Amino acid sequence: MCKAPDKQVNFITSCKAEDACSCSTFTFCCKLLGQWMFEKMMKMTFYGQFVAGEDHNSIKPLIQKNQAFGVGAVLDYSVEEDLTQEEAEKKEMDSCVSEAEKESPGDDHREKKYKAHRQFGDRRGGVISARTYFYADEAKCDNQMETFINCIRASGGASTDGFSAIKMTALGRPQFLLQFSEVLVKWRRFFNFLAAQQGISEMMVLEQKLELEKLKESLTEMGVGAKDDIENWFTGEKLGLSGTIDLLDWNSLINDTTKISNLLMVPNLETGQLEPLLNKFTAEEERQMKRMLQRMDILAKHAMDNGVRLMVDAEQTYFQPAISRLTLEMQRKFNREKPVIFNTYQCYLKEAYDNVTVDVELSRREGWYFGAKLVRGAYMYQERARAQEIGYEDPVNPDYEATNRMYHRCLDYVLEEIEHSRKANVMVATHNEDTVKFTLEKMNEMGLSPTENKVYFGQLLGMCDQISFPLGQAGFPVYKYVPYGPVNEVIPYLSRRAQENRGFMKGSQRERSLLWKELKRRLLGGQILYKPVY
Repeated sequence: MCKAPDKQVNFITSCKAEDACSCSTFTFCCKLLGQWMFEKMMKMTFYGQFVAGEDHNSIKPLIQKNQAFGVGAVLDYSVEEDLTQEEAEKKEMDSCVSEAEKESPGDDHREKKYKAHRQFGDRRGGVISARTYFYADEAKCDNQMETFINCIRASGGASTDGFSAIKMTALGRPQFLLQFSEVLVKWRRFFNFLAAQQGISEMMVLEQKLELEKLKESLTEMGVGAKDDIENWFTGEKLGLSGTIDLLDWNSLINDTTKISNLLMVPNLETGQLEPLLNKFTAEEERQMKRMLQRMDILAKHAMDNGVRLMVDAEQTYFQPAISRLTLEMQRKFNREKPVIFNTYQCYLKEAYDNVTVDVELSRREGWYFGAKLVRGAYMYQERARAQEIGYEDPVNPDYEATNRMYHRCLDYVLEEIEHSRKANVMVATHNEDTVKFTLEKMNEMGLSPTENKVYFGQLLGMCDQISFPLGQAGFPVYKYVPYGPVNEVIPYLSRRAQENRGFMKGSQRERSLLWKELKRRLLGGQILYKPVY
């Protein structure tokens, strides 16, 4: 078994230790100062820097102040459970292993990447900026859905063009995300296998077109189904009318919503047969899968009703294929007249460009508004360590420069789509000044005005104000990711923010010099209190 390098394992271990240490420090300060004084001190310092307030009423002054400078808000209720590592691992293993796997461990066709592993059960390890949810029960998922609904309402009430962020792992049992991700990946791998049979596997992914008659022959010979059944697959979905099948056509075959477990059928490349991913599903597992889809639908409808755009956060690669596919289904339904649902693409992943291009092409083909948030990503160290420890291909780009190139390549493609149709929309979520400059130069070359509201910029509250506020004052759509929640309940979030800001501040000499320069300008110009011109 391939082991992760010591430095990566040590990094994740040290992150867990530092996170626990930060939380312990906050707890100690609370006991020392007392609850009232501790909250007062936090609001004057660390909490006040990175968190907008305790509830949707208390955050309004900050949102309104930022709006005066042309800066909008992406609301994010940042309350998390303060679990020990052992508690987190137990919750993860309980919620990611099916009843069939518990009864007959190893008696299935699962891949190790898409199975839960205790040593990586605490998904907070090596992750700094992302919230993490652990499944408890269906009632807890309903409560978290209500929290998201309140966040959507608060966003609609606080501004006319706000965003609200959600995470899929908060809405249901992660077992389904693991299983559905594996199904999607195996079907795509099967398409690649068939493309190789027809000698087109070296082409770009969207240029690979399977000849329909050859495809039917191959599927029949492999015993995937009877000839009439295979014929019905394509005629029923009205596919292959041009005589060819591409990846988008192929993906549309996986659309059975009547019985969710029917989704979890996979092709076995050795036998050629379609077979269930698991030997059986309990009735409760079937209900849990459907409830997750229902919760997503409810949130999307609330976003539509409140005039809010819903941003679905990216998560780990073993969950992400399912998250992206389910988000795509919401986009197909709710992005018909305007962009309401936004998917997130992590550009430190090797497959980021393929994912962006395939989804853009589907939106173009079906005529709905494509919405994307581009990020570099939050799970790199954890992903790399897990791949090496468990033994599968590292999904992460080899270095930071490769990730930058991937980010700019994805962004360039979406900007070209905006120029082509004006139906694509992108949030450039970055603290990287070079990426912001790259985007502004491209917009200028395209003649794309900021008032068209096709390109947005995003940064975290309390960080990179030297990027956000000049953009807002210049009329560009720019947003702060605005966390909020009670002081004691956002401590897990704040502890990670402390770690991230500590590393970030090592390279912030330029930002400090800009602050001193602005302070001197105001003192010498007699303009201590600045009034925005937005």
